[in-house]
Amino acid sequence: MRNFVQPGDALTIPTPADVLSGAVVIAGSIIGIAAGDALSGADVDVETTGVFTLPKVSALAIAVGDVVYFDAATKLVTKTSSGNAKLGVAVTAAANPSATVNVKLIPTI
Repeated sequence: MRNFVQPGDALTIPTPADVLSGAVVIAGSIIGIAAGDALSGADVDVETTGVFTLPKVSALAIAVGDVVYFDAATKLVTKTSSGNAKLGVAVTAAANPSATVNVKLIPTI
């Protein structure tokens, strides 16, 4: 195949804002986890598949299999879909209170 570019598990894209390694990056319909630090507009490698430990709303219980979303304002995982980007599915339970949850990213397309 002469038109194959890459598997697409990691993409190099310009970051829409300053980002630290391990943070959620949302650029249009691309949602992933930054593989490094980058300033706004600079290229950053974004992992679009895999399981990541992410910060969550502390006072929220999440069960294995719950669909989770990313609240860009608080930079936390939540179960509230309204106004938030669909991130993936919880692969570990996270009690109320707790700081993190393991999330399997779900491809957006």
